Amino acid sequence: MAKTFDVAVIGAGPGGYTAAIRAAQLGLNTVCIDDWKNARGKGSLGGTCLNVGCIPSKALLESSENYERALHKFSDHGITVKEVAIDVAKMMARKDKIVDTFTGGIGLLFRKNKVTSMHGRARFTGKSGGYQIEVRDGENAETIEAKHVIIASGSSPRQLPLATVDNDRIVDNVGALSLPDIPKRLGVIGAGVIGLEMGSVWKRLGSEVTVLEALPAFLQAADDQVAKEAFRVFTKVVGLDIRLGVKIGSVRNSKKSVTVEFTDAVGEQKMEFDRLIVAVGRVPNSANLGAEAVGLKIDSRGFVDVDEHCCSSLPDVYAIGDVVRGPMLAHKSSEEGVAVAEIIAGQTGHVNLDSVPWVIYTSPEIAWVGKTEQELKAKGVEYRVGQFPFIVNGRARAIGETAGFVKMLADARTDRILGVHMIGPYASELISEAVVAMEFGASSEDIARIVHAHPTLAEALHEAALAVDKRTINL
Repeated sequence: MAKTFDVAVIGAGPGGYTAAIRAAQLGLNTVCIDDWKNARGKGSLGGTCLNVGCIPSKALLESSENYERALHKFSDHGITVKEVAIDVAKMMARKDKIVDTFTGGIGLLFRKNKVTSMHGRARFTGKSGGYQIEVRDGENAETIEAKHVIIASGSSPRQLPLATVDNDRIVDNVGALSLPDIPKRLGVIGAGVIGLEMGSVWKRLGSEVTVLEALPAFLQAADDQVAKEAFRVFTKVVGLDIRLGVKIGSVRNSKKSVTVEFTDAVGEQKMEFDRLIVAVGRVPNSANLGAEAVGLKIDSRGFVDVDEHCCSSLPDVYAIGDVVRGPMLAHKSSEEGVAVAEIIAGQTGHVNLDSVPWVIYTSPEIAWVGKTEQELKAKGVEYRVGQFPFIVNGRARAIGETAGFVKMLADARTDRILGVHMIGPYASELISEAVVAMEFGASSEDIARIVHAHPTLAEALHEAALAVDKRTINL
């Protein structure tokens, strides 16, 4: 007889494992099914984010930034460092240890909260009372039954037909996090989050990095002013060679290099790289869910159809994270997981997609929440703008990171904050105040009246709020 559960969660990434833990906390008998295997061939919880995404990339970003500080910035503080060198193997070992700690930690959390963990690929096989789900691990298969199902199957790197990923010369995000040495010439196809972050890592370590982007504009999802500042800093200060409006003609992979032929505004080009990172977006993992066995609706792009409560076309079947509409962000997935678990338990779960923060962990960091200025203009919304540069912020001066600014957009009539955009030091941390403000319907005046500690980077947000009413103090 098949094992039965109140809730079955398919996928143990940030959305899946969070949903499973919250469901178990609410007294529901919960199983979480995941088929991820690490480089050693062992099951590893945490999905893309913990294994080959958010966590390892931030570890490498920090290592590369420390290396750059020792080479170029410590001298400004009167610190002399001799014979600075980078040990790539040790850097990678540190990254791997962090990953192992966090992925293993999920297993401990599952045991603590009495979540059953199963390793294997899950797919629907039918419905008779509850939903039947086959869990297959190689030649071994087991069928379980669950009253409620949460699909959290995540996403995978989008493939570029012209550039077959072998994770040796041509790599995706997995390979980019495990390069065995520093390539002298590194090519990156795609100027999105992954492309910019990984390009930044290897540039700081010594690579000549060229980024090839198909779109004619840089960071189109970000506020135009932030995108322009980011392009200036990344090209003029960081030293990335970013080509826009690129059409790839061919990619030839050999034992020693990768040759890319492309066309841009200059004309036909040909460049040779030691390694090539392909970072052209991600696609939802929905192809092998067994949707046809139960009539689950999946749209033409591979996303599971859901309503505002993440409920699919089937009763008691929900989907969250990268496999549904909305931004492909780990924190969005986690909050949807909590919301769905609470809905299943009879509570009122909710996620406001309009106040989900975006972060790009480059240096300087980029973060935003809410509407961009171009979006407000397109919708004919009357607004006011307040802006403050980090170069006149005392804390930014003290730490030597003065690039960028904070920008606040507020409704011209009500003063309600409509969006906050920033590029600068620790923007990933500073954006949280803006998210709280927007979630509670705050006005720019509210932020302007809050006492901010001095000297802090957060004062830049305070001054941007003051600037909405044209009454900044320090500018």
